[in-house]
Amino acid sequence: MSAEQVSSLCEQLVKAVTVIMDPASTQRYRLEALKFCEEFKEKCPICVPCGLKLAEKTQTAIVRHFGLQILEHVVKFRWNSMPRLEKVYLKNNVMGLISNGTQNILEEESHIKDVLSRIVVEMIKREWPQHWPDMLKELDTLSKQGETQTELVMFILLRLAEDVVTFQTLPAQRRRDIQQTLTQNMEKIFSFLLSTLQQNVNKYRRMVGAPQERDALTTPQKTDLAQEPKAQANCRVGIAALNTLAGYIDWVAMSHITADNCKLLEMLCLLLNEPELQVGAAECLLIAVSRKGKLEDRKPLMVLFGDVAMHYILSAAQTADGEGLVEKHYVFLKRLCQVLCALGSQLCALVGSDSDVDTPANLGKYLDSFLAFTTHPSQFLRSSTQITWGALFRHEILSRDPLLLAMIPKYLRASMTNLVKVGFPSKTDSPSCEYSRFDFDSDEDFNAFFNSFRAQQGEVMRMACRLDPKTGFQMAGEWLKYQLASPVDIGPMNSKTGEGLCSIFSPSFVQWDAMTFFSESVISQMFRTLDKEEIPVNDGIELLQLVLNFETKDPLILSCVLTNVSALFPFVTYRPEYLPQVLSKLFTAVTFEVIEESKAPRTRAVKNVRRHACSSIIKMCRDYPQLVLPNFEMLYNHVKQLLSNELLLTQMEKCALMEALVLISNQFKDYQRQKVFLEELMSPVANLWLSEEMQRVLSDPEAFISYVGADNKIADPVLEDPSGLNRSRISFCVYTILGVVKRARWPTTLEEAKAGGFVIGCMPSGNPIYRNPCTEQVLKLLDNLLALIRTHNNLYMPEMVAKLGETFAKALDMLEVEKNAILGLPQPLLELYDSPVYKTILERMQGFFCTLYDNCFHILGNAGPSMQQDFYTVDGLASQFLNSAFVNLNNIPDYRLRPMLRVFVKPLVLSCPSEHYETLLCPMLGPLFTYLHVRLSQKWQVISQRSMLCEEDTADDNPESQEMLEEQLVRLLTREVMDLITVCCVSKKGTAEHNSSAAADGDDDEMMSTDVTPPSSAELTELGKCLMKQEDVCTALLITAYRSLSWKDTLSCQRTTTQLCWPLLKQVLTGNLLPDAVTWFFTGVLKGLQTHGQHDGCMAALVHLAFQIYEALRPRYAELKAVMEQIPEIQKESLEQFDSKLLNPTLLKVADKRRKDNFKRLIAGCIGKPLGEQFRKEVHIRNLPSLFKKVKPSLETDVLENNEDGEGLTALFEP
Repeated sequence: MSAEQVSSLCEQLVKAVTVIMDPASTQRYRLEALKFCEEFKEKCPICVPCGLKLAEKTQTAIVRHFGLQILEHVVKFRWNSMPRLEKVYLKNNVMGLISNGTQNILEEESHIKDVLSRIVVEMIKREWPQHWPDMLKELDTLSKQGETQTELVMFILLRLAEDVVTFQTLPAQRRRDIQQTLTQNMEKIFSFLLSTLQQNVNKYRRMVGAPQERDALTTPQKTDLAQEPKAQANCRVGIAALNTLAGYIDWVAMSHITADNCKLLEMLCLLLNEPELQVGAAECLLIAVSRKGKLEDRKPLMVLFGDVAMHYILSAAQTADGEGLVEKHYVFLKRLCQVLCALGSQLCALVGSDSDVDTPANLGKYLDSFLAFTTHPSQFLRSSTQITWGALFRHEILSRDPLLLAMIPKYLRASMTNLVKVGFPSKTDSPSCEYSRFDFDSDEDFNAFFNSFRAQQGEVMRMACRLDPKTGFQMAGEWLKYQLASPVDIGPMNSKTGEGLCSIFSPSFVQWDAMTFFSESVISQMFRTLDKEEIPVNDGIELLQLVLNFETKDPLILSCVLTNVSALFPFVTYRPEYLPQVLSKLFTAVTFEVIEESKAPRTRAVKNVRRHACSSIIKMCRDYPQLVLPNFEMLYNHVKQLLSNELLLTQMEKCALMEALVLISNQFKDYQRQKVFLEELMSPVANLWLSEEMQRVLSDPEAFISYVGADNKIADPVLEDPSGLNRSRISFCVYTILGVVKRARWPTTLEEAKAGGFVIGCMPSGNPIYRNPCTEQVLKLLDNLLALIRTHNNLYMPEMVAKLGETFAKALDMLEVEKNAILGLPQPLLELYDSPVYKTILERMQGFFCTLYDNCFHILGNAGPSMQQDFYTVDGLASQFLNSAFVNLNNIPDYRLRPMLRVFVKPLVLSCPSEHYETLLCPMLGPLFTYLHVRLSQKWQVISQRSMLCEEDTADDNPESQEMLEEQLVRLLTREVMDLITVCCVSKKGTAEHNSSAAADGDDDEMMSTDVTPPSSAELTELGKCLMKQEDVCTALLITAYRSLSWKDTLSCQRTTTQLCWPLLKQVLTGNLLPDAVTWFFTGVLKGLQTHGQHDGCMAALVHLAFQIYEALRPRYAELKAVMEQIPEIQKESLEQFDSKLLNPTLLKVADKRRKDNFKRLIAGCIGKPLGEQFRKEVHIRNLPSLFKKVKPSLETDVLENNEDGEGLTALFEP
């Protein structure tokens, strides 16, 4: 190999790199140059000399970087095949580059430093310590040359720790070797890092004049210009040393951090006052203070509560804050705040534990500084402190400390300010806005953050009030009185609801809103904490009177007033004579209007007030029925009067009031009296619902469309709505039936139920059979309800959709609000309150269809728990359902099918007694599951075809947002279906039942959970066994479960794998499964691994399932081995070995975990990888001879754990 060859190749490479990096190059040239460079790296035998030549100091930075990249490529991909002398040559040259091949520390490009340190780390990963024992000595020698080399050594040590410990990017044995050697040498490494930090900081401070010295010197010492670069170089090394320490502090033994009387921590505290180094120091301090581990080891951290450390921390915070908002200082403040939070956590862990740590003397100082962050203008800093306050207030010992108790009023005072929603990044009405512009991208972002921050504050305030209930109540009272007396300030923005009214940004409203939240949190906690005698009843009643006498025409403020009425209502239990006043206040709000008799549509703010008043009445009747019962007649007459005017209330409001009456009627505890009352209450509904006209309308889709006005063409879509009254009549009936079914109940105690005539016998099990006073009324309305559901389903038939009028062509579509919720788009802030509830008549029609559909199914879902055996024994109920709810499902869109499964089928399954499985559930669920399986398979097929086609970029009339919506709906429907199957078939012990429905709406965080082993208690339920007896249903369930594993929905895959697949398959194992079926199930799991293998949680669950199936079925079905043989890259001999052990029970001694790991290695070829790793070139790092004596291996050596032979050389690199 001649020098000319190297030179000419290098010239070509320099040209190529210049073309690649030149913005003016054409794409073709750039690709050709790129191809040339890549081929050179892959194939050229003289990479090392070329790389070294290009890396010379004389070249431009871009060329040098490329030269170093070549060397890195050689180390990563060719090292194993390089001759020993070439390795030595390369290593010596790279160390030479560090020694004198780079520019000065201040001039050298950071990407050059980075790649140079990477090359050294790649060599260390392959050769240290066995073949390069003096590596640390060499680095030490290099660092003595000067700042430039020391900084590079820091980069190398940091990168090494990151690769080996943090990211673990190398094989297990190499990782163990390196980590153990690092640990053995940690004392040296740590003292090296510390002395480097100390020396460089000392030099830097001497030159710049340290803050402490500056004050002492009479004439401030200025750095002379010649010294400036030297000082900067020392500072750079200091920063690098801090960054490197941060990479080690996280995992080294605590003894290194606390060695030498916590010298490290002391230095870090000192550096908090050094502007250039403070962020790095705070970062290290934070990592140290956040350490978990044995309490005994963490005890020395309490030194940070000492005078010196506290002084430095506080003065650093004051200085940083005193300089106004500068990004660098703000970042530092955030770190410092985190340090104080972590200190608080350590304090809570150590005080009162067995490690005999006393409350520190400086607790007061600490709390004061912590409070300073809670009162800082930055909303982000305020929120960061909340969790720690909560931990302190909850702590068994600290919560009794007089210093902490004295903080409670101050904390609550701070909360009063912090609850006020100001600081929107787009505004300038508060000092917080400036900080929010650093922390939040938009007002929506800030709004979401603030809502969770406020909820967190509520929690912490309640904890504080548990310790000191009266102070909180007193503050709430003062604030409430102040708000009631303050004039309204609407601010610069006018609300569209009406002239002179608040918008959600008005100064008055934000204060009212904060005060209301405060008083609600504080008062509820006081009632929970204090004994009855201690409750300040007179003060509470005085406040209640003030609130009841307060009049306002502003809907936003009135809403706050109503919340305060509800918060103060428990006081009425002590003075029932105030109840009529409360009721009349609430009833006035039920009919609230800004402008009486206005024809304009109501805005959301007005609707919210009315709905708020209704729900307050319901809540009162639900929580204090005994209190309201004596006033029942007054309440009933009031409601009758409101109901008599058909236009005064919306249907929902009417029904809410009726629900309140039903709740009180439950207190009659007299079956006959309650039945008569419910008959009277429902008679207008029954007359309307059972009239001939209504029967005709409900059972004929065309008549229905015409009756609700959906076949019209409307000229003025805002004001004109000729059929509005017809729609409201149907809604009124459905809402009322739902309200009665939901609320009417028998007494909770058996004695009262018997005495009142609610019990009509006993089950064979001895459980009482109750009867509901509403049953008779509701059942006679059932036929028409089912007719309405059938009609509604049939509206989706193409010929019916065609009959919708021009204005209403999209009447059956989703509302925009629903679409946004599914796509996860935030609502614009202001619109919520100022816009009318439905802007056009089309939206109103969409809202009508959507609510009607949901409510009909809510009735059926509630009917079982409400009417029990009277409902389940209705003649031919299963076929009635099949002929109504499950008619025309092919045309029903996903967004309608989802609520049907969730609010009707699932509750029905959960509440149905086992004696009705055969007659009701199986005949209904069988056809449903068979249908759902076909539907979902088709939907997912479309999605996978679409993703295959998308490369060809097909333009069609289906915009992307619509595709995203459809795809997300299919996902949500899939989760709903899998959840339903799980509820039907698998009995889970404990809490899993409740979580599934909450999560069904897509909290994707769960998909990262790696808790995999399925609960061993997952057995089939009675209903599951009943369904699995029918062959077609059994097939549908199994195929749905196993096919769903390869559908692209991670959450559904993980749940199905852990909860459903094995119990279903186990049920059919005893029968004669066809070999084809067995291979299909097994292949289904492997396909799932291909799709979801990149997600740890799914991967672990699927591997476990595949392992279970293979172990259970391989002895009976040799076909499974044939499937295994088709897995890419499978090692045949390893498979043979695994198989022979499996088939020979005497050999099955290996622990389950080890067998499963072996199995996972076998099937590794079909486990999917993330896109970023799919086309990566594999790096192979060989194991070296073991450093540590191995324990004598067990008899059965394992081919799967074969180690490639190390090269057996004791010292490859001479220093």
